[in-house]
Amino acid sequence: MRISLAFAMAPKHFKTIILGSGQAAPPLAQAFAAAHDSSSVLIIERAAIGGTCVNYGCTPTKTMIASGRVAYLSNRGNDYGVATAATAAGGVRGLIDMEKIRERKRNIVTSFRTGNEGRLMKAGIEVKYGTGRFVGPKTIAVTPVNGGDEEQFTAENVFINAGCRPVEPNIPTVGNIDQSRILDSTSIMELAQVPLKLIVVGGGYIGLEFGNLFKRLGADVTVVGRGAQVLGREDEDFATEVKKIMESDGMVLELGMRAVRLEAIDEDGMKVRLVYQSTQGGDEKAVSGSHILWAAGRVPNTDLLDAEAGGIEIDAKGFIKHDEALQTTAPGVFVMGDIKGGPAFTHISYDDYRILKNNLLSPSLPKLSTKNRMVPYTVYTDPQLGHIGIHEHEAKTVYPDRKIGVAKMPMTWVARALETDEVRGMMKAVVDRETEEILGFTCLGLEGGEIMSMVQIAMMGKLKYSQLRDATFAHPTLAESLNNLWGSIEEL
Repeated sequence: MRISLAFAMAPKHFKTIILGSGQAAPPLAQAFAAAHDSSSVLIIERAAIGGTCVNYGCTPTKTMIASGRVAYLSNRGNDYGVATAATAAGGVRGLIDMEKIRERKRNIVTSFRTGNEGRLMKAGIEVKYGTGRFVGPKTIAVTPVNGGDEEQFTAENVFINAGCRPVEPNIPTVGNIDQSRILDSTSIMELAQVPLKLIVVGGGYIGLEFGNLFKRLGADVTVVGRGAQVLGREDEDFATEVKKIMESDGMVLELGMRAVRLEAIDEDGMKVRLVYQSTQGGDEKAVSGSHILWAAGRVPNTDLLDAEAGGIEIDAKGFIKHDEALQTTAPGVFVMGDIKGGPAFTHISYDDYRILKNNLLSPSLPKLSTKNRMVPYTVYTDPQLGHIGIHEHEAKTVYPDRKIGVAKMPMTWVARALETDEVRGMMKAVVDRETEEILGFTCLGLEGGEIMSMVQIAMMGKLKYSQLRDATFAHPTLAESLNNLWGSIEEL
């Protein structure tokens, strides 16, 4: 009897197990299924296929930001000689249908998610919904999300694509605060009404995107950030310009501040008060709001994995240690996406998939790695901020022996921006003055991410900045701004 029971409880074996279903997981699963057979691949997911990007990040936020963009233009109708209903009514807030915005967001997320699920199903890939944790080398136990007995699985190769989650508030509270008023980057997208006043804790990408969005939808917004500038990795001049733009739209930004405590209140629709203080000390200040968004960072989900049981080492910040080929400290276990640390962008996770697919399924091809790969990104405030390569403040450290130059131009010099009355922002390139190589580029402006992507293509093709300066771009386009940017290159 014991022998038969042990046999029944033996872990099921797969060639490939993928723990988590972020951006890298579905295409990697399909690649391994095609290379071997569909029954050899298992995905373990505790929430929803597609991970953060599809379900809680890129797809839903940018869908809602599109609604904010329409609200913004509606409110600016008079600037273009168009008396819209919103401007005639004296403001856009009263015309916002938050439930409709939410429904549109949900529909698009569902479409993307079911598309991913459908492709996995069509490929015959097995998906287990549950929380997975290591119980031994390349051995994973799964607790089903809907209850039931734990199951165990083993594999020849395990890939971890389990992502990160929002940091939770970790400050004292006073009084009985309605927890529905304390939001993170997921729950804020489920609001049925625009907040009267939104307090945003965090002056990074997430905090500014949501602050900008809800200001566009009619909320009063105050951002309380710990850093001395918004968007801490950006050059100071761009951070200053972003702050100026956000403030010109009516947002209040309190920077260099640390959160001290939360207090429950009930005053004219205000339900929570944030008490904060300068990071340098001094008197406490306070701001009251109907809701508070905690956007002070994200933490990796490694605490759910029991990674040590699988021989996988974790660094001091909780991310999975790995080499340039995405191999962890455990043989046959690889890591992809945000949980490995480094740039937390969807396209980086997808590039992780490309690296692993190439290296493990195409042994005759040259090996790929994460070393020196380009890391483009766009911050979806309005206007957008797109960046590729190095920043000006990094240039001398990264390239101490090069003759660095900086080209800079305001968006007021861009014909297309003037014609569309979208002239806020600027662009800047960091170059090697001797070789004319483009080392980095930032654009804060109308479709800044798209302009950045053009420069990225030029960098990939190793074009000199003079070739962009002398190129014939269609007029009037945003692209032709790259003719004019190089008119003055200053020595750094």
